[in-house]
Amino acid sequence: MKRNYTWLLSAVLCSTVLASCGGDQAAEQQQNPMAAAVPVTAYTVKSESVTGTDTYPGSVVPINEVELRPQVAGYISNIYVQDGQRVTKGQNLYEIDRNKYQAAYQQAQANLQSTRANLARVQKDLERYERLAERDAIARQQVDYARTDVQTAQAQVTSAQAQVRSASTDLEYSLIKAPFTGVIGISQVRVGAQVSPGQPTLNTISSVDPIAVDFVINEQEIGRFADLQQGQQPDSLFTIKLTNGREYPYPGKLLAIDRAVGRQTGSITVRVQFPNSERQLIPGMTVNVQVLNQDIGTQPVIPFRAVTEQLGEYYVYQIQGDSVVQQNVQLGTRFGSDIVVREGVKPGDQLVVEGIQRLSQGAKVQVGAPQATPAQPAAAR
Repeated sequence: MKRNYTWLLSAVLCSTVLASCGGDQAAEQQQNPMAAAVPVTAYTVKSESVTGTDTYPGSVVPINEVELRPQVAGYISNIYVQDGQRVTKGQNLYEIDRNKYQAAYQQAQANLQSTRANLARVQKDLERYERLAERDAIARQQVDYARTDVQTAQAQVTSAQAQVRSASTDLEYSLIKAPFTGVIGISQVRVGAQVSPGQPTLNTISSVDPIAVDFVINEQEIGRFADLQQGQQPDSLFTIKLTNGREYPYPGKLLAIDRAVGRQTGSITVRVQFPNSERQLIPGMTVNVQVLNQDIGTQPVIPFRAVTEQLGEYYVYQIQGDSVVQQNVQLGTRFGSDIVVREGVKPGDQLVVEGIQRLSQGAKVQVGAPQATPAQPAAAR
């Protein structure tokens, strides 16, 4: 019985010693968490050939567009074009009844001829009176009257000429012509409709080739686009992708930057011009404008999952020996699951891609087998 008590006491003492040792090790790990290495997966930075673009939502707009409105009153007597037809500059579009304006023009011309005849008559009278006055054969007052008649007749001619111009303008306005080459829309009036100056809108005409695309940039990018406008623009600098996913086959050129930044938005509109001989681009369409950026050529590319963002800054965990350091990076264009790094890392650097959540500055790591992201086709870059 005494032996059993001795054996039981020995077992209790051993358990106490083991528990004490284990507790010390656990406490040490809690006080120094860096002593335990975090298992991570690494990625070795590589350089790849890329072509980076920035994408902006854009809207197709005509370079020239105007609403056709009547400038004289009357009824529509003829429509010379069909809805949606392509028209050339100076082509007849609409005719407002011209009879009244034709008669007014003829009357103004007749009045002009009458005033000119009257001017010629009083000028001859003045010449005759002046010759008689030289021989004192007529009263001086009569000569003065003749000169006044000439001045009055000259004023009447000037007034008649203005009436002819006014009547001619009204006659021209009664025939509405295309102000430029383009495409006309759907007519808002039909033959017989009564119109008055400014009302209603007859139709709208837009230029189609070339055509423009407007998109908005923030004010931080103004310098970049201003340099593009003043410098030599590569052929593929501006491209667009249609809503059906197809690439538009013709590149564009930067046409204009708006005059001012919006006070509420802090943005400004940029206009790019594209050829449009096949009329694939129609005003009002929504497209994506793709602009080449600085990520062109051979650049370091890493998996995006290796990047951590904190307070607007981006960094990666770079492996140095058996620990990691936080390295700030400047990111570029993203290609699927990968992203270009413009500054902060170089080819050959090892970065953590898995196990990031358990890391902090200077943490010990245990690197597993490096895992490379699958290569993407060259077209995707």
